[in-house]
Amino acid sequence: MEAFFRTHAYLVEHTNAPVHRLLMDEINWSERMIGIKGTRGVGKTTFLLQYAKEHFDIRDRRCLYVNMNNFYFQGRGIADFAGEFYKNGGKVLLIDQVFKEPNWSQELRMCYDKYPELKIVFTGSSVMRLKEENPELNGIVHSHNLRGFSFREYINLMAGTNFKPYTLEEILSDHERIVRKILPEVSPYKYFQEYLHHGFYPFFLEHRNFSENLLKTMNMMTEVDILFIKQIELKYLTKIKKLFYLLAVEGPKAPNISQLANDIETSRATVMNYIKYLADARLINIIYPIGQEFPKKPTKVMMHNSNLMYAIYPIKVVDQDVMETFFVNSLWKDHKVNQSNKDCYYIVDERQKFRICDANHTGKIRMNSETIYARYNTEVGKDNQIPLWLFGFLY
Repeated sequence: MEAFFRTHAYLVEHTNAPVHRLLMDEINWSERMIGIKGTRGVGKTTFLLQYAKEHFDIRDRRCLYVNMNNFYFQGRGIADFAGEFYKNGGKVLLIDQVFKEPNWSQELRMCYDKYPELKIVFTGSSVMRLKEENPELNGIVHSHNLRGFSFREYINLMAGTNFKPYTLEEILSDHERIVRKILPEVSPYKYFQEYLHHGFYPFFLEHRNFSENLLKTMNMMTEVDILFIKQIELKYLTKIKKLFYLLAVEGPKAPNISQLANDIETSRATVMNYIKYLADARLINIIYPIGQEFPKKPTKVMMHNSNLMYAIYPIKVVDQDVMETFFVNSLWKDHKVNQSNKDCYYIVDERQKFRICDANHTGKIRMNSETIYARYNTEVGKDNQIPLWLFGFLY
């Protein structure tokens, strides 16, 4: 146990969270069992350590961070370890990568039942279905998603500002006033292209080649988050990777399932399952018409965020595709996005129609008062024409 406390103290002391994540304020920290899901690379470990740093002194033994990567847990279960921690006055156990423990959900349930004064906060992959696949956690776990940096968080970090997030309703009704508050402090377009290229994943702050780091992360998403958690045999890994590459190269469009099945030499049903796994891993976003969902064929598949587009196939990055990907990714946290029956059009929350368009070409567009025009290549908007970058302030 002493070794774990030493590691905890070192990690907390050397943790530096450059941006206060909005999720930190959204979680009810009084709950006894809290799950933090998120794709690889978005900062889940830093998030746990930052919580410890903000709420406990570094020498306070009531809080302990452990990582299930530690080989110690190959011979000892979570519940047994938590019991010893609890017996010695422990109150908050922070468990990173909980899925590395084979019977993690049963172990967590045992902790919940046996140690009523113990709070557990754990992290896991976005691929995990905490309640659907682990009925023993139903009713006791409060699940949250940690996302990559929003454009707002990126600007706050790079420009030293402290802009707050806005709801979609606030942006739609009051975007001109909001923009007037932001522009005197910073020029968003100075940072927008940087964010689209490398601002979503916090590890861009590390002194390593970002694209190489992201490619490594993407491989880990398929090799660990999909294969390991979904219990898929290793021999199918090349098919999943090839499918992901083909979807990336095609750009945001309706996938040809039969052709993809032929290309990776498998069935149409398997292709659809793989597409769902890639979406669960936050590598792609699947867009459906209103009223349809998996296992129906999607009307559009796109990369989960624009950083992935530049990493996987940079020679075929099209501005319109990047901007649509940014829009869908920004709305994805709290809103439902469906495909309209026209290109460049989306329907949000099954009621509001949006069109993503270039401000330099809007003179050629016949404007419709019932449509919101999210325009790029501009910093300002008017009436139902809103600068696209402002949707990056939703979280």
